[in-house]
Parts: sequence; structure tokens; C-alpha cells
Amino acid sequence: MSLELPTLPYEATALEPHISANTLSFHHGKHHQAYVNNANNLIKGTDLENATVEQIIKTTAGDAQKVGLFNNAAQVWNHSFYWNCMQPNGGGVATGAIAQKIDEDFGSFDAFVTEFKNAAATQFGSGWAWLVLDGGKLKVVKTANADTPLAHGFKALLTVDVWEHAYYLDYQNRRPDYVDTFLNHLVNWDFVNANLVA
Repeated sequence: MSLELPTLPYEATALEPHISANTLSFHHGKHHQAYVNNANNLIKGTDLENATVEQIIKTTAGDAQKVGLFNNAAQVWNHSFYWNCMQPNGGGVATGAIAQKIDEDFGSFDAFVTEFKNAAATQFGSGWAWLVLDGGKLKVVKTANADTPLAHGFKALLTVDVWEHAYYLDYQNRRPDYVDTFLNHLVNWDFVNANLVA
């Protein structure tokens, strides 16, 4: 069973003007596809050839001999998760069960937003900012490069990709503007709520 590039959960133009079809064509069609291809090449003929992407990540995490496979498999998973974190006409204040949980664990939605923006802005170089469940409590974490909450026992609820290829065509070096736009106009709170109860 080889890994496959998932179809985007919306049309390539659906997130405009916030994220352009041009960005999605490169990000999904080139970058994400390359991670899928690389991971498939690396598992071919090995005992992980029929493993799920989650199994590959958990098996290779922390193994210096398999860092290339971990990086590509983790990027396959991270990106598949990220696409679902967005929707047309999304964003704004959290809704559903996650709204109450954010108030309980961060004190307010604004406090969560401040912490999430800070994690995204201060991730040096490439990486991700995440809202995760850690032992039943929400927290914001950031991961470098391909690292993923799956490798650390956290349950991912929401992520924003802060690799430059995620935003540079639309926002150039203005990462904070991209993260603002993600929170205000793109977050799929239904997906976050589904993850919370899954």
C-alpha cells in the first residue's frame, strides 16, 4: 500500500483572496506530492511498505538512520492535516465544544490567539504551529521542519504551516499577516471540533 496525495477538500480557488490558487498548485501539487513520492521510494521493499503514514511516523521518530523517511512521511501527514484545517469563509472566533475548551484552558479566545500567533511568528525557519491536546489539556506548540505532534504523544487539533512555501507567493516575508489571515478567515472550526472528540 503506497501513500497517496489526498485531494484538496475544496477547489483550488476556494480560499482566495486569502490563499491563491497559484500557492495551492505549488504547495499541494508540487511540495506535498514530492513528500509522497519520496516517502514511497523510501519504503519500497522494506517492512514499512504496507504501513500507514501514522505507523511510519511512529516507527521512525527519533531513529537517526531513518530521518529521511520520517521527514517525508511526517510532511505527508502534516500537510494532509493542514488542508483540512482550512475552509472557505472560515476563521473568526471558535465555535462548538472547542470554544468552551479554549476558554477553560487559555482563559479566553484572545489569549489563545496571542499564544498561537506568537508560536507561529517565533518558529525560526521552517515549521508549524499547533493547537494540541496533551493529557486532556489544550496547549499551543511549535515544531521545526517536519516534526509533528504525532511523534510526541500529542493529539493534533489545528495547525498552520509556516514554511515559506505556504505563504511566500501571497504574503512574501509577512508571516504574521498570513497567520492573522489564517485565524480570521480560514480556520475550519468544524474540523477542530471533530478532532477534539475523535
